[in-house]
Amino acid sequence: MSRLLCVLLLGCLAAPAWAQETRIDIREFMYNPHDVQVTVGTRVTWVNDDQIPHTVTETHKLFRSAALDTNDSFSYQFDTPGTYEYFCVLHPQMIGKIIVAPTPP
Repeated sequence: MSRLLCVLLLGCLAAPAWAQETRIDIREFMYNPHDVQVTVGTRVTWVNDDQIPHTVTETHKLFRSAALDTNDSFSYQFDTPGTYEYFCVLHPQMIGKIIVAPTPP
């Protein structure tokens, strides 16, 4: 098998067809959208569109970003079904929720 074909096949195996990406914007001291529903394997990326720093911290500290300056981003891949609530450490009134459903059959 050619090296190129192996690389292509491995690329397909590494990213299942059902894997997705979702973006959440941080703007005006809010996560937008506030609540997000995704399937297992989805990578969620938060992007700070505000002029001041914000963080993304899961309530039980499963994931935690550093302070994100303007245009900085933080990503996390959700591999386990469940509900994940998060907030900004610098502005605790900022909250959001990710609901992760099992992958479709």
